[in-house]
Amino acid sequence: MVMSIAFAPLQSLADTLLPHALEPSEDGAHDLSHLQRVWHNVCLLQAEEGGDLEVLLAAVLLHDCVAVEKNSPLRSQASRLAAQKASTVLNTLAWSDSKIAAIAHAIEAHSFSANITPTSLEAKIMQDADRIDSLGMLGVARTFYVAGRMGSALYDPHDPQARERDYDDTRFCLDHFQTKLLHLADGFQTRTGQRLARVRHERLKGFMEQFKEEIGID
Repeated sequence: MVMSIAFAPLQSLADTLLPHALEPSEDGAHDLSHLQRVWHNVCLLQAEEGGDLEVLLAAVLLHDCVAVEKNSPLRSQASRLAAQKASTVLNTLAWSDSKIAAIAHAIEAHSFSANITPTSLEAKIMQDADRIDSLGMLGVARTFYVAGRMGSALYDPHDPQARERDYDDTRFCLDHFQTKLLHLADGFQTRTGQRLARVRHERLKGFMEQFKEEIGID
């Protein structure tokens, strides 16, 4: 399959797992292009940190195999549900119990909302690779895209910086930078991930400063 080229050097494995990777969904923030970007990040990390590429590719391709919307009450359980489904899929494909367990843990621990500490190298790489995609200009684009899908306003016109109110990123897109995005760079697991995160964090901060200037706030 042409789409598996983006998952080199394991295109054959990608061909096997891609049919199980995504449920029908209109969520363009968690689609095939997201999987391709996360795999690109994984390869950057694995080249310096090591780790089992097969485990990592399976985790990348199956980490969003259960579609749960951002505003769903099941959101905090999404990675566990994906890990369960991935385990079932891999069992039918005759993967070993040890590899299935390693992949399931990497999938479970990748999620910010699940708040699970990764304990294996592969899980640490998977978490870092997924979070890198939430930083920098891609993080900006995905944040505003999701906010638009959820019907959120760009920002609170009465109090854009939440000086006299609590942050509410379900209502205001700009609040999401303060509730999540600007804190992500502090939680990276690998040294390579930390280095890459710092670069994208600075881009995120630069966007914020320019955005605030353009809406007329200091």
